[in-house]
Amino acid sequence: MLPWFVRRTRLPLLSLRCADCRSRSATTGAGRFRVNANGKLLDVWLLVRCVSCDRTSKLTVHERTPVGRIDPAALHGYRVNDPELVASRLLDPLLARRNRFALDWTDAWRLDTPPGPLDGAWPIQVEVHFEDPVPVRPERLVAQGLGLSRNEVLRRVKCDIPLRRRTSAGFAFIVMPEG
Repeated sequence: MLPWFVRRTRLPLLSLRCADCRSRSATTGAGRFRVNANGKLLDVWLLVRCVSCDRTSKLTVHERTPVGRIDPAALHGYRVNDPELVASRLLDPLLARRNRFALDWTDAWRLDTPPGPLDGAWPIQVEVHFEDPVPVRPERLVAQGLGLSRNEVLRRVKCDIPLRRRTSAGFAFIVMPEG
């Protein structure tokens, strides 16, 4: 079984309408949090910037949360703008739903396949692993990885999941010989 890996190359853009210029894309840039204390309550925001006009907006991470309810390691990460914490919060589907944005993964991921030609015994089994929830259509991923046309992928690949429906979970498939 050949392992393939879908890896993030950068953080995805956010599909989020700008209040000033009405652009539909924003970025976290280097990734910064803003932490504001109000008595014993904390507000934590993830700062994002419009890609067109550079306007800064805030995505609510915690709102009026008692300090004791926030994990101390996370609180420290918010204060020092930990890049891994920025990525985990940005990829959190609850944060996306609460702040009404979607992720744009265009040019933000790559497919890593083992080197060398596929001259081995047929059929070939491949297992795809996702390190981040990158939504891709399996037929396009397989076509890219094997250098086949999408029609040929549909004809030669056997898979338990629909090849034309987006997925962000790992899957396996079998490539049948030409025939």
